[in-house]
Parts: sequence; structure tokens; C-alpha cells
Amino acid sequence: QVQLVESGGGLVQAGGSLRLSCAASGRTFSSLAMGWFRQAPGKEREFVAAITWTGGMSYYTDSAKGRFTIYRVNAKNTVYLQMNSLKSEDTAVYYCAAGPSVAVVRTTPASWGQGTQVTVSS
Repeated sequence: QVQLVESGGGLVQAGGSLRLSCAASGRTFSSLAMGWFRQAPGKEREFVAAITWTGGMSYYTDSAKGRFTIYRVNAKNTVYLQMNSLKSEDTAVYYCAAGPSVAVVRTTPASWGQGTQVTVSS
């Protein structure tokens, strides 16, 4: 099982940008699909974005399309979430997830990180 550690969260003003990172341990990273989820206070955890193991295909929830970009650097065992034009409703704890395919990552990830807080002030 891969271990995931997120970083890059923080406090940002509305309209600003943040880049989240998720570092994975283990030699299987390059064969895993990766994803990002978020959970706002009082709400269920929701899917944000996912990427195939090659990085060739990426998927986004509607609210993230055009503002967020998921990408990975397999040589660094790291997946990133670049978030631009942030809104107050993006405030949440963001979690990294891994699985054997995007379909699995989106539904029942095999591994989760501990989360990183993103707070967007309006």
C-alpha cells in the first residue's frame, strides 16, 4: 500500500492560487491512478480531480473545470493540484487518493493521505 503525504494548503484570498502536492512512497507510484478529494465542514467528502498513471488523461468535477489542473511527475513520485481563481466555496480539507485505475480512485480509493487545509477568504 502506498503512503501519501499532502502539503501546500494554507490561507489565500478569493481569486488567488495555491498548488497542492501529494508525495507518495513506494515504487508503485507510476502505475497508480491518483486523485484529489475535498471535504468542507458539515459536508461529505467529494471528488475534485483524477489523473491516469501515465498522466495522459485527467478528470474534474464541474466546479473545478477551467480553474484546477491535476498533473503528476512520476520521477518525483508526486501529484499536484494547481488551483487558480479560488473561491470561498473551495474552502475544505483536501485529500490525495490513489488506486489502480481512475474508476477506482473516484469511488473506492485504495489509499488516502491525511489531508491539507485550504481556506479561501472572501
